[in-house]
Amino acid sequence: MAQNDLMSNAEDVADQFLRVTKQYLPHIARLCLISTFLEDGIRMWFQWSEQKEYIETTWGCGFFLATLFVLLNLLGQLGGCILILSRNFVQYACFGLFGIIALQTVAYSILWDPKFLMRNLALGGGLLLLLAESRSEGRSMFAGVPTMRESSPKQYMQLGGRVLLVLMFMTLLHFDTSFLSILQNLVGTALIVLVAIGFKTKLAALTLVLWLLAINVYFNAFWTIPAYKPMHDFLKYDFFQTTSVIGGLLLVVALGPGGVSMDEKKKEW
Repeated sequence: MAQNDLMSNAEDVADQFLRVTKQYLPHIARLCLISTFLEDGIRMWFQWSEQKEYIETTWGCGFFLATLFVLLNLLGQLGGCILILSRNFVQYACFGLFGIIALQTVAYSILWDPKFLMRNLALGGGLLLLLAESRSEGRSMFAGVPTMRESSPKQYMQLGGRVLLVLMFMTLLHFDTSFLSILQNLVGTALIVLVAIGFKTKLAALTLVLWLLAINVYFNAFWTIPAYKPMHDFLKYDFFQTTSVIGGLLLVVALGPGGVSMDEKKKEW
């Protein structure tokens, strides 16, 4: 009984948070989600020579293709971020950023690094949720026009987005025998399973947001490292990637899990 009361109180707090932030949460979520692309696009500008030299040396592709790669990353990411924040051609911007993720996965050999690959897939999950949100907005513009049932691609985008987002947390699990690590792994695993299957989704996603925010500020505090040290750039990259996943989770909180979820099936039961 006490456990049910605790869960009920937690859900009430989550609902109250949603009521207070309803107007602002989607905007904050989108800003967080595109933050890693924005930071990376700006970095391409300030580290133009280093990035070009890295691609040219690693792939032996010559000056022209290396320059084209850096230019494509710079314009593609900054342009996509501007379109998403201004709510113009959001679907095209999302597809463009999907392309950037795929391009960087190959160019920087992320394909062979499970940890960074899972983080890139989680980033793709956030973009899927953003794509689902933009489809929903597009339909609302034609409110009187008959449409397909809600069981169309939007729901499966939300499902795919949720499942991919939780991959970020797989990279945060620590496989050692200390009590704190075991407790963190158990609680974290339970929460990511709840988000993936869409059960108590908003509460689980909001809890993950708070957890991930604390981890991000504590472990990825790049501002405490001098800019000339390599660790500064590494932590900065990690910080903004994690912030983007937080943005994806905030979209889950704001929009709900979608039709392919246990929360939605419970309504039918």
